Amino acid sequence: MTGLRVLAVDDLPPALDELCRMLREAPEVGEVVGAGDALKALKLLQADRFDAVFLDISMPGLDGLELASLLAKLSEPPVIVFVTAHDGHAVTAYGIGAVDYLLKPVRAERLSAALAKVLRMATPAPRPTPDAMAALPVESGGRTRYVRRDDVLFVEAHGDYVRLHTRTGVHLVRMPISRLEEYWEGTGFSRVHRGFLLAVGAVLELRSDTAGGLLAHTEAGDVPVSRRHARDLRDRLLEAAQRGQLGPGPR
Repeated sequence: MTGLRVLAVDDLPPALDELCRMLREAPEVGEVVGAGDALKALKLLQADRFDAVFLDISMPGLDGLELASLLAKLSEPPVIVFVTAHDGHAVTAYGIGAVDYLLKPVRAERLSAALAKVLRMATPAPRPTPDAMAALPVESGGRTRYVRRDDVLFVEAHGDYVRLHTRTGVHLVRMPISRLEEYWEGTGFSRVHRGFLLAVGAVLELRSDTAGGLLAHTEAGDVPVSRRHARDLRDRLLEAAQRGQLGPGPR
């Protein structure tokens, strides 16, 4: 990361100029763009990506709190820092998800502390390697046990959780299936349905359901295969069969 891209928003030109100046002088910041109202800021955010928004609250029309509420619904929202002359909105601001709340006039040390928080939030965590995700922790009855990836026959999406289906049972783990798919890429798992991730080597046979849909049969149950993934699964099964990697593994 070469420096934070920051959007500063304030309807008062002198306050906006001063905030932009302070941000540009900060070593953590690579680029600063100013906006004189919330609507202009919203257009900028829809057209481009910013790591953080330093946002005034009291503005005509759409105010800072309303803008922050809209930004929180984005798939990749920027980090929010409020900059205001009033301290009465702090509870609401933190409730929206702001990482800091600066009072005007902004002191250099408070801005530095806020930027440190932004940097921590905006810097992506290192992606775990497949080996690092070879076992997933499962909480049950106040105890933690680990389910090995090699024991998982298929994964079922369950909101923000996944169900890991093994020969001995089903285990619930807090992780979206899309993230687990990324972590287990290249380890023998294939996305076969919007809600299912399948260990290709666990497939015993392909079946048709009563409606003519495709099912992948495993020792832990049947997994639906969507039409868009059917060809890819058949190709992967053929490759696995040629390498002798199909059929039940160790019990």
